This record gives sequence, structure tokens and C-alpha cells, in this order.
Amino acid sequence: MPAPTRPAARLTHAAALTVLQAAIAHAEAIGVPENVAVVDADGNLLAFLRMDGAKLLSRESALAKAVTAASNGAATGRLPADLAVTVALASGGHLTNLPGGLPIVIDGACLGGIGVGSGASDQDVAVARAGLRAIGAQDPDPAA
Repeated sequence: MPAPTRPAARLTHAAALTVLQAAIAHAEAIGVPENVAVVDADGNLLAFLRMDGAKLLSRESALAKAVTAASNGAATGRLPADLAVTVALASGGHLTNLPGGLPIVIDGACLGGIGVGSGASDQDVAVARAGLRAIGAQDPDPAA
């Protein structure tokens, strides 16, 4: 009989706070107020901050970006446009194709996701990348 359980790495709240703080520091450095969400591999919110001046509704898209990146183990914003609406509708608005969500991958395992919203797409992605670097997570697209 196969083992009924298996060990799994989990993202800690301390790591989530480190990711959040590094992302916020980068957003401050580039002068863009952002909403930043960090979730675990199951999509549970571990850390969130809405910077002064960040767009109110971008808090929802930041969380959706984080959940999408964690659930797919891939950066958001890469689906063909004709699938983007379908994904959003099929998930009840919990998943999105907006850029700014990156998976948190360490040693090949997806431990969660970071989602950033309120800036331009390239700014959101840059802020998310800063969060990944803070804990040595893999960049899903290092060439970009």
C-alpha cells in the first residue's frame, strides 16, 4: 500500500512578510503605490498591504493575480486574449490573466504566489520580482 501522506514544503508567514516588504520597498523606489498580496500554495492569503495612494479596486486584482500564479505555477498575463475572459468567468472572478502575478517557486516547488496591482503592467511585474528575489525564489521568466 502506498503511503497515505507525503512531506511538503510550505511558505512561512515570515517569508511572506519578507516578500511583501521587498516588494513595497521596490514600489517606493520607483514611486508607484501598489497593492501587494502574498498567498500560499493553496491560495490562502498570508500577507497584504495597500500602499497609500494605491488604487482601491486593485486590491482585488492583486489577490487574484497571486492566487492565479500559485494555482498555475506560472506568471499571469500569458493566456491568449480569447481565453482570459473564460478563465475569469469559470473561476467566479478568482483567477485573472492580468500581468503582475508570479509564482513563488523554491527548489522546483511552487509554494505560493505574489500579486501586485495598481501600476502599469511592467511596474507590477517588477515589484513582484523584487519580492521573489528577497527570498531567493526562482524568476519564472528571467529573460524578461
